[in-house]
Amino acid sequence: MVMAVPSMWLAGTHGIWPIVVMDAVAMVWLSAIWALKRLSYSVRVYNFLAVAFLIGIGMMVTIGPVSQIFLLATPVLAVVLLGMRPAIGALAVSALSILVLGLTGHARLYVSAAIEDYTLVPCLILTLNYLCIGVLLTLTCGTVLQRLSSTLEDARRTADSLKQGHAQLHELNAELRLTSAAVARLNDMVLIAKVVEEAGAVQPIIFANDAFQRRTGYQRDEVLGQSLRMLHGVDTDQNEVARIALAMSRNEPVKTEMVNYAKDGTPYWIEADMVPFTGEGGRNTHWVVVARDITERKNSADAIHRLAFFDVLTGLPNRRLLMERLDGMLGGVRAGTGLGAILFIDLDNFKTINDARGHAVGDLVLKQAAARLAGVVRNSDTVARLGGDEFVVLLDKLGSDPLGATEAALAVAEKVRVALAQDIAIDDQSYHAPASIGVALPLRAGQTAADLLREADTAMYHAKEAGRNGVALFETGMLAEAERKLTLETDLAAALENGELSMHLQLQVDHDQAPVGAELLMRWRRADGSMVPPDVFIPAAEASGLIVHLGQWALRQACLCWLRLDAAGHAMPLSVNVSPLQFRQPDFVEQVELVLRETGAPASQLIFEVTEGLLVDDLNQTIARMHQLAQLGIRFSIDDFGTGYSNLAYLKKMPLYELKIDKSFIRDTPNDVNGTAIVQSILAMADHLGLRVVAEGVETAQQASFLSANRHPTMQGYLFSRPAPLEELIRKLDEPVRTQAHGRDQERLPA
Repeated sequence: MVMAVPSMWLAGTHGIWPIVVMDAVAMVWLSAIWALKRLSYSVRVYNFLAVAFLIGIGMMVTIGPVSQIFLLATPVLAVVLLGMRPAIGALAVSALSILVLGLTGHARLYVSAAIEDYTLVPCLILTLNYLCIGVLLTLTCGTVLQRLSSTLEDARRTADSLKQGHAQLHELNAELRLTSAAVARLNDMVLIAKVVEEAGAVQPIIFANDAFQRRTGYQRDEVLGQSLRMLHGVDTDQNEVARIALAMSRNEPVKTEMVNYAKDGTPYWIEADMVPFTGEGGRNTHWVVVARDITERKNSADAIHRLAFFDVLTGLPNRRLLMERLDGMLGGVRAGTGLGAILFIDLDNFKTINDARGHAVGDLVLKQAAARLAGVVRNSDTVARLGGDEFVVLLDKLGSDPLGATEAALAVAEKVRVALAQDIAIDDQSYHAPASIGVALPLRAGQTAADLLREADTAMYHAKEAGRNGVALFETGMLAEAERKLTLETDLAAALENGELSMHLQLQVDHDQAPVGAELLMRWRRADGSMVPPDVFIPAAEASGLIVHLGQWALRQACLCWLRLDAAGHAMPLSVNVSPLQFRQPDFVEQVELVLRETGAPASQLIFEVTEGLLVDDLNQTIARMHQLAQLGIRFSIDDFGTGYSNLAYLKKMPLYELKIDKSFIRDTPNDVNGTAIVQSILAMADHLGLRVVAEGVETAQQASFLSANRHPTMQGYLFSRPAPLEELIRKLDEPVRTQAHGRDQERLPA
């Protein structure tokens, strides 16, 4: 547009007004195209090409053939601005326009003087030349533009690829930084070691994260270049190390739990995963080790294991571990590897020490006993604590000869007995806690661990019954006896429920043979009518603890008997036996109060017969409880006096009412000098203490006469009355007083 103004001025000065008009129209048209921004690109380009085409046509008409150059601008611009097809179309329109203008005479197409103007020949010559040059320029420009476009596209793609690569590289760098930071800050320890393929070469550490430094105390520069084995120590399992080395030699991942050591020498457990890293070419170039500290987990597992398999107090194996090892020993016996044995050990005096001195001293006694046991057996043997004061020693590999194995087991048992028989010193106090030991060997086919343990336990009880502080070897007969006792205890428990037990009463008389009281005696008649003697079932009840329930039942029966006697007009004091085990029950006083309250019987009419064995353990507590019961009105009698723990000083402290002379002293009185002297001494002592005396087992008139002549004790025995059911006794008391039959004084009745 800038160049159009000078063109218009020159054309105007020379009077070429068509050119001026064409340039003016072109300027206005182009200005309109420029101003109308909302027009699309194609519309604007086609308008621009139309301006160029029309100017070319105008120039052809006004100036001549030289103006064909203006028409060449249209296809050239078209190929540049629109592409090849529009350019060919523009070229064809321009050529056709030249041909038509020439033939119609609107444009003079001069070729040569020899050829007439405005004819077909010159018009075709110029049109064809125009087409030739036009096609050449258009195709050249099109090809150049296409090549340039392709080059620019390649450059753009290259730029995009570089840009994308740069972005990916940036992302990878960011991920690498993030990964590096994450690995460095992991709670798990991470090590990376470089693979060196030379035989025996160190696989040097090339990376260690912060967690590794915190746990081990090593700085990074202290471990870089070092072998992974620098962390091993004395407790590191070398078999596990060899397994890891084998896996590494095969380029196989491996998982392990092992002990490593920190810089300060502290051992710690790790759980580690070792994974090979494969580089280009498929070669293993590095090992990545990810480990976590599992020391606390291992310690917890060890603690749980110790709680499950070891005694907390002594640290010895418990019953569970003992039974496992006993099963293993029996398996070896069956496999023919040799015999073993077990020693069942019970401390004879432990309960007395524990009750008198408390559990703290008792625990120390058990600890020292455990240490002594461990000190006299081999390391391959097992010393276990079952609980309380019971220990078991498991002996293994005693040889295949039964006699030799038995002798070896008995020899060890004797060593154990001697060791435990020595006094135990605690806080400048000596305590005597010997042991009863039962020995059993697996000499019979089919024996189980439970069988063997039961046999040793049975033998131990025989050692205890034989006087304690001894050793007993299990014999088959012992088991039969134990079975008999168990059956008796089971039947006795059922007897109370089935009403097979009853209370018989035996009268007590004064020197005039007048009834002054009665003792309740328990009897057991089985359902089949057979009687079980009291000296058989009472010890069984005491051994099993059933005596407590039997004693409570007997106390209630005594109260009910007194009420029945009172209703029959024969009220008299009733004596009932109380075992030491029943008396020591924490709620014994409350039980007595409850029975008295529920039955309504007067406490003053009950006499509790206790044995001297009650006075052996915790005398102060026993006396205190006796005083509590005495305040209720209960009176006390020492049964079988003279056969046990007799001490005049202690007797003075107790609220006693009477002494009962044991029938063993009465049996040979007055014919035996020694027995007579003992009876007289007891009568004199009781008189001195102001105590009533009952002589048991009076069976002859001679015995009765002697006693009547010596301080008039109360008498009890077959001479006056056999033990009888309550109703039978009431009928006898209802009969008129009769004189004893002649000759009765010479009759000796069985006990």
